Amino acid sequence: MSRTAVPSAASAPAVSRTVPAARNGVAVVFALNGLAVATWFSRVPAAREALGLSPGRLGLLLLAMSVGALLAMPTAGLVAQRLGTARTVALGSVFVAAGLALAGVAADLAGSPVGVALGLCALGYGSGTCDVAMNVEGAAVERRLGRTIMPRFHAAWSLGTVSGAGLGAGAARLDVPSAAHLVALAAVVLLGTLLAVRSFLPAAGSGTAADPAAPAERRRDLLAAWREPRTLLIGLLVLVAAFAEGSANDWVAVAFIDGHDLSEAAGAAVFGVFVVGMTLGRTVGTLALDRWGRVPVLSGTILLATAGASVAVLAGSGPVAVAGVALWGIGASLGFPVGMSAAADDERRAPARVSVVAVIGYTAFLAGPPLLGLLGDRVGTLRALLVVPLLLLPTLALVPATRPPAR
Repeated sequence: MSRTAVPSAASAPAVSRTVPAARNGVAVVFALNGLAVATWFSRVPAAREALGLSPGRLGLLLLAMSVGALLAMPTAGLVAQRLGTARTVALGSVFVAAGLALAGVAADLAGSPVGVALGLCALGYGSGTCDVAMNVEGAAVERRLGRTIMPRFHAAWSLGTVSGAGLGAGAARLDVPSAAHLVALAAVVLLGTLLAVRSFLPAAGSGTAADPAAPAERRRDLLAAWREPRTLLIGLLVLVAAFAEGSANDWVAVAFIDGHDLSEAAGAAVFGVFVVGMTLGRTVGTLALDRWGRVPVLSGTILLATAGASVAVLAGSGPVAVAGVALWGIGASLGFPVGMSAAADDERRAPARVSVVAVIGYTAFLAGPPLLGLLGDRVGTLRALLVVPLLLLPTLALVPATRPPAR
């Protein structure tokens, strides 16, 4: 991992006091973003029932969230450079909260697929904006700490999804209306995020808002990043990692309801098993990455995700299939955060490179829902998930691109 130059004696004490607070603030932002996203995913079965959608039509509806994210990604790095990561995350959280609330009200009270699509587009736009900015901020904190911590920020995101899945399962079991559930969580996410960004690194220390480069130079950096082979290979790795993760987020609850005859609450609980696995992998993964490095650890987790997803689909026993979901979660846990950390190895170019990698990675969220939905119409939603292990294995060839470049 590359590190920044040692700060001057005059500035070092201030930075050392700021970094732990920034670390905590970034973790909270990640957790709240995960809470928002998982809150929606946990109520997807309820939205499907309220809107009367087939798997194919549900896949097209879920596409709206990915469209919103992809609209945000190309410019999110430039916005973070201009406004700073704190303001960018705050702005994104407004879209997240508004979109989450609109999706719940449109599905539960209005029965409007168009309204849900607009809400999901806003949710995706806000989440995508936050994603780039909070990863840039997290990479800056990681460099100042001098040790791997990015997967733990993503573990905080997973903890947020665990909470969202648990609350969603409880709300479904208690027949809490989706509208009330999503509006309440939207308010919590917005307030918590606005408070957390106040502890981010000062603009001059984060390498974002105070970048001396002119706007034209920032745009040139972004265009140059699209021509860098290493950045593009990391983007492809993140794309497959995002597909492996997003497929479970979008479909594992519905797939187990349809393929294993579970109730809505049990399907939400299976989704919770996946995000628990993700959280565990990201928490322990930091130790493994510091000890063995990115390449061997990522190779091992990709193989684990391949095996877990295969077992989840093909196992004839329900408990064995759920165990496969847990392994899938552990195995899929590190690809996205390590890819983002690798893209941000050079602090000055981090916003542009993270933005490029995020655009490529989030293409998986654009293509994934309709692809799996259309396959689900033909072979069933559970069998459609076999696409995940088929895409994961070739990704092993991309792992060496994450190796830190020579200083």
